[in-house]
Parts: sequence; C-alpha cells; structure tokens
Amino acid sequence: MATGRTHRPATRSRGIPEATVARLPLYLRALTALSERSVPTVSSEELAAAAGVNSAKLRKDFSYLGSYGTRGVGYDVEYLVYQISRELGLTQDWPVVIVGIGNLGAALAGYGGFASRGFRVAALIDADPAMAGKPVAGIPVQHSDDLEKIIHEDGVSIGVIATPAGVAQQVCDRLVAAGVTSILNFAPTVLSVPDGVDVRKVDLSIELQILAFHEQRKAGEEAGAENGPDTGTETAPTVAPPAPRTGSGRKGPDGDVPAVMPA
Repeated sequence: MATGRTHRPATRSRGIPEATVARLPLYLRALTALSERSVPTVSSEELAAAAGVNSAKLRKDFSYLGSYGTRGVGYDVEYLVYQISRELGLTQDWPVVIVGIGNLGAALAGYGGFASRGFRVAALIDADPAMAGKPVAGIPVQHSDDLEKIIHEDGVSIGVIATPAGVAQQVCDRLVAAGVTSILNFAPTVLSVPDGVDVRKVDLSIELQILAFHEQRKAGEEAGAENGPDTGTETAPTVAPPAPRTGSGRKGPDGDVPAVMPA
C-alpha cells in the first residue's frame, strides 16, 4: 500500500473548489452508512438530506468528480464510496503522529475512526520524560527528542498538535522542518506556516462559544415572544451595570482570566 509521503490527493490539480472538498467527507459518511445497510442506490435528494446540504449543491459537487448519477435511479452507493475515498486520498495509508499526549491527545490516540478511514497513528510524542514508554491506546509514547527521527523513518506527512498553546508553534516549526506538510491543530492558538503547508484548526472552546451565542439569541427571541407581538419599535436591551472592582486584582475577560479555555 502506498504511503502519504509518495502520493498526494488529486483534488487541487483537478481544480475542485475547497468548499466542495470540505463537503466530500460529509457525503462519504452518509454513503458509508447506506453501504453498511446494503442500500444499492440513492437519489440526490436522499443523500443531500443525509449529508445536511441541498440537492442542487450536491449535484454540483459531484459534477467535479465526473459523477452525474442515472436519471430515475440515482447514484450507485458503492461506486460513490470508492470515488470519494479515492479523491480524498483515503485508498492509501497515511501515517500520522500525534504530539502532546494529555487528555485530548490520549483520546485522539484511541479514536477508532482513524484506522477505518486510512489514517495510521504511527507514533505518539510527548515532551514529558515520565511518559516515555507508557502505552496509550496500545501505542508506546515516545519522547519529543526523537520527533524528527520518527517522522523520517515512518514517512509521516500529517501531524496532529494537541499541546498547550505556548509550545504549539515550536512543535509546528519542528514538524514542518522535518517534512510534515499537513497539520491538524487542536491547540488554542493560530499557527504560522510557510507556503505549501496546510493547517486545519479545531478549537472546541470556540465552537462552544458560538453555540452559547445562538442559545443566548434564542433565549432573547423567546423572551420577546412572551412579552407580546413586535410593535415595530426597537428597544435597547437591558444590560446589567459592571460589577465594581473589589481590589482582588481579578481583571475582565481580556485580562488575567483567559477568554478561551486552554487545551
């Protein structure tokens, strides 16, 4: 089986838009579920609903793959699974290193979805000498001093950063210098990388903050509905006055209290 160091996905060379690439895993997940139920064909409307997109967008996305389905029949599920998997590069082996084996890193190491989608966890790396040699999800943790050696020996091109924010850029720089060209970043910080290196950011605290915003808005709408119909006159929301300083030294959300939860 080919490794990630010798083969790259063909999406860029074929001119598939990034927005379409971002939706391909959604289609693949829905198609895999259909395949597991031995469903032979699926209409664009059914697949779009399962993937959470509209059917016109799905048909446009599949046109970039050269797949148009059959009128009155739909799409062949098994063929689409293969076609999208090939386009995403999932028909080959992608060795991955995870750096930072705290609670999050350990959880990622034990995630069974990696192997089933073509991602092999080649190594777990941590800077704590006490972690060296300890098995996590059946894989012994290795010290960060050996990072470059591990990347070269295992042909790693994808790195996962699950470290604290303060050391994430340093880890990123070492990964890139050793030849890693794609990084999945779970650290709550923005990484700087050279051209040719792809970074995908996953910040769980930001996602929760966005959900909190929507919850607050829904609560406001419900309160407005309870107070009667809209009269067309906007009323400024009541805002509680700021609490007086107590001399404790505790600052606002931009001071000593972090605005974003640490990893």
